[in-house]
Amino acid sequence: MHKLIYVSLLAALALPANAAEPSLSDQKLLYSAPVRDSMTNLYWGDLHLHSQLSADAYILQTRLTKDQAFKFARGETVQADNGMPAKLRRPLDFLAVTDHAEYLGIYAQMALDDPRLDEWKMGAEWKELLRQGDMMSLALAFSDAIQTSEPEYLTPDSLRSSIWQEASAVADKYNEPGLFTAFVGYEWTSMITGDNLHRVVIYKDGAETASQMTPFSAQHSNDPEDLWDALADYEKQTGGEVLAIAHNGNVSNGRMFSPNRENGLPLDASYARKRARWEPVYETTQVKGDGEAHPYLSPDDEFADFETWDQGNITLGTDKEPEMLQYEYTRSALREGLRHEANLGTNPFKFGIIGSTDSHTGMATTNEDNFFGKFAHDEPSVDRTEKRMADQLQKIWRLVSSGLAAVWSEENTRESIFDAIKRREVYATSGTRIKLRFFGGWEYAQADVLSADYASIGYAKGVPMGGDLTRGPDAKAPRFMVAATRDPDGANLDRVQIIKGWLNASGETAEQIFDVALSDGRKRSWLTGEIPAVGNTVDSENVTYSNSIGAAELTAVWTDPEFDPDQRAFYYARVIQIPTPRWTAYDEKYFGAVIDPRAPKTIQDRAYSSPIWYTP
Repeated sequence: MHKLIYVSLLAALALPANAAEPSLSDQKLLYSAPVRDSMTNLYWGDLHLHSQLSADAYILQTRLTKDQAFKFARGETVQADNGMPAKLRRPLDFLAVTDHAEYLGIYAQMALDDPRLDEWKMGAEWKELLRQGDMMSLALAFSDAIQTSEPEYLTPDSLRSSIWQEASAVADKYNEPGLFTAFVGYEWTSMITGDNLHRVVIYKDGAETASQMTPFSAQHSNDPEDLWDALADYEKQTGGEVLAIAHNGNVSNGRMFSPNRENGLPLDASYARKRARWEPVYETTQVKGDGEAHPYLSPDDEFADFETWDQGNITLGTDKEPEMLQYEYTRSALREGLRHEANLGTNPFKFGIIGSTDSHTGMATTNEDNFFGKFAHDEPSVDRTEKRMADQLQKIWRLVSSGLAAVWSEENTRESIFDAIKRREVYATSGTRIKLRFFGGWEYAQADVLSADYASIGYAKGVPMGGDLTRGPDAKAPRFMVAATRDPDGANLDRVQIIKGWLNASGETAEQIFDVALSDGRKRSWLTGEIPAVGNTVDSENVTYSNSIGAAELTAVWTDPEFDPDQRAFYYARVIQIPTPRWTAYDEKYFGAVIDPRAPKTIQDRAYSSPIWYTP
């Protein structure tokens, strides 16, 4: 199956002769200002987490509340739904609990015997099913109802508004500027014929502003363009700020980055500007598969087949066809974005890269040796790897421990982190806390990256990840400065790579991977062109590994040897760890679990920077 598998705003907005010039307001919306100086700090968080307020989570036995989700992320002990006490080794710096907008909080209100449900025919019926403990019938009823926008199936407006006000107020309760950032958010859960188009929506605002309008759900519309219009209405009516983050293109069966809109028409300049405005980052790695690259699309990339989900769409109702893949993965979407920009004047897929968990347990966990599953019924137990999440989803052993969102921000506040996300100074990891800096410019010297204040130099001489470069002096090639440090509680690093994508003179896109820093003194063979593997210290019997190989830190200043000043391009850094045990190996060791022979037992966790774009 796998083998099927900000320097110049005007330049960034360069339009072909037949494209409409964007208004000044459009230009302001498309790009936020660059960082003023190097005073940024690294903050770790999760922008995609569910509690019992999500209907699917509740049906599958999650009872942790939104309060408990924030407490857990801040480092407090909570009792998981399997009865285990759980506490993070290292608290997060920020969190968004993004429960599904569709039937938000309805099941939790049923359990409280909320009398308001009695005035809604379907709510009264569902409450009776819950009272009887008939979860199967309740799940089937939910599955049917979520697909329709008929009035009798919609939560009454007064009830939706009340639940949303209560839910958004919880974030304010745990938000402590400078210490912990709690975002208001929700998930818009579009799923056309089982093809995933999900977005989480993140507010810069507190509950007082965010609760003035109820969440826009997929029952209102499953077209992302309508979601963007709703977000625009929110900003216009409230004076607030909001953005959307798409995820899991890998189970969209070609819809996520399709060249066509949901109305069947090709992407146009208006669509491109709106998508670039509302979706500044993309969630590349999470529990339902890693979406950076695919081996079918990148056959020369030895690290492309990583935690791959490519069997079909999110419901597994439609098989995956090879032609779908190019419109599903981060790298191929970035390539497509260059092509669209040349035709439309704006790059619709000019996004930064983050990770998040999409956990439906109320607990944001990502460590391989502390994997708490996706739903309450696949939290740690002897037999969880033999269960199914639900008839329509994957075997549990396929679940991925990913991921985390890393943000370079001036301070730990809603305003600062939100602004950093908008300018794309963010990166993703598959759960590990690798520290990663990535800068692009024209004058970096080899000594710069070894300086104690290399970040200051990075900002002074160029742009950080998420930024833009235009033609340099004398059309010289850009230079990139990258520094990666291992997770202090994790594994050493194998290598640092810079991945380049570009648009050639014929209008075709291409990609190339450059290994710019290797551990252990390894070099590429002049004879075969191959790089020796870093090795593997995993002790399968005891489920341990050793940091006797790899490096604690890798740095490089690299110049593109094949640069063409007339070709649009993007560059991003990928950092690979040495092999370590995967969560399935820990289950096998500590529970004596029977693991499917197809399940991998080792993993090479990684980090992906946001790209830096070059525009002639």
